[in-house]
Amino acid sequence: LALYFHIGEREEKCIIEDIPSDTLVVGNYKVQRWDIHKHGFLESAPGLGMFVTVTSPTGEVLLSKLYGPQGTFSFTSYVSGEHIICFQSNSTRFAVIAGSKLRIHLDIRVGEHFLDESAIQAKDKVNEVNVRLEHLIEQIHHVTREQDYEREREEKFRKTSEETNSNILWWAIVQTLILISVGIWQIKSLRDFFIAKKLV
Repeated sequence: LALYFHIGEREEKCIIEDIPSDTLVVGNYKVQRWDIHKHGFLESAPGLGMFVTVTSPTGEVLLSKLYGPQGTFSFTSYVSGEHIICFQSNSTRFAVIAGSKLRIHLDIRVGEHFLDESAIQAKDKVNEVNVRLEHLIEQIHHVTREQDYEREREEKFRKTSEETNSNILWWAIVQTLILISVGIWQIKSLRDFFIAKKLV
């Protein structure tokens, strides 16, 4: 996931990522500040930091840390579901002058374990193959976890659909019974009315 978004200096912005359990998430970001004179975003925002907060689907805070104008954060999910990743600048300027617009470039990688190329080059060929094989096995485990999570979500969705269909069927039966009951009551009422008026 690679994107950028705009926020005010004192504003908090959150994104939601649906992540399987036991998955490493690595995020890289860079902050740019709007320059009112150049009418554009500066390449960097020196002196400005970012509070990064990550909350799990159960409400547990997995990460809460202050970084610089650009940085890398990482966390591991313990339960599958929607994780909330929030960004807020550490600007201490007064609200009146803290209206400067910030652009945050964000790149989030889910389940990726990066190879240390320098470490690989320093080892012999057998160790290089071994390290790459371990990396490949880790990637396979991640794909398996992702598939299990998707299967679990699909099963939950199917169960909800079946319950909804069952409820609709019962509601249709109840409606039919009510209509039949009202029809019988109306016929009986009309019959009693006609007998009382001696029309029958």
